[in-house]
Amino acid sequence: MHTLKSLFLLLGLGLLAETTEAQTKRRPAAKAPAAATAPENSPQWRKEHYVVDRDSAYANPYVALRKLMGGNRRFVENKSIKPRQDRAALSNTEKGQKPFATIVGCSDSRVPNEIIFDQGVGDLFIIRTAGQVMAEASYGSIEFSSVALGSKLVVVLGHQSCGAVDAAIKRPDVPGHIVTLVNSVKPAAEKTKNMAGDRLENTIRQNVIDQVMQLRDLEPVLAKKYRNGEILIVGAVYNLSTGKVEFLPETLKDLPQFRATAAAK
Repeated sequence: MHTLKSLFLLLGLGLLAETTEAQTKRRPAAKAPAAATAPENSPQWRKEHYVVDRDSAYANPYVALRKLMGGNRRFVENKSIKPRQDRAALSNTEKGQKPFATIVGCSDSRVPNEIIFDQGVGDLFIIRTAGQVMAEASYGSIEFSSVALGSKLVVVLGHQSCGAVDAAIKRPDVPGHIVTLVNSVKPAAEKTKNMAGDRLENTIRQNVIDQVMQLRDLEPVLAKKYRNGEILIVGAVYNLSTGKVEFLPETLKDLPQFRATAAAK
């Protein structure tokens, strides 16, 4: 009897140990104290979210460029703050607009400009066509944003895996007016024939560079403003998989010094 009781006692202790061990494994680990977050709009918070003053961006294209870069960095790092997207923003812009940048981009639905740059209502003046191909209406729209609205930064924005650029390389039979898009990109496609690397990606970049140069030489409005240092015209390419916008170094070299007095005239 004594032996039997001892056996039961040992079994009981074993079960108790197993139960305790299982409960220990199921018990969530103690969490480390959460790091204190800076109050919204505090200097520290603004630094952590790469916030650039909007009025300064409107007044100076170099500041506007930093503002776009900071907004895209927030988007890539999943830190978007979605500024000026409430009813107050609608009310404030109802009677007028002062976009701090003009984006000449592709119509591709995967490149939503305000989202990838984390901007809001009234911030960006956007002209979109397939392959960001430009014609008279596009030129007039860009000039309007500069002359009438005071936008001092123009960004030509291409993107990875652009269908219009791919068509310019492959030259398939296309219906209707689509051929005008393809023909507009063909010069860039010709330039990349013998380049090392992926021809589509090379042509996407070359197409943006060509379009930037085209706008810098566009008389009578944009060319004069660019030469005088009143506006900046640069190019960038958006990566569909990472969300990152790369501003092309070829379009950031030898930029004119901004002249606020000239821009204010």
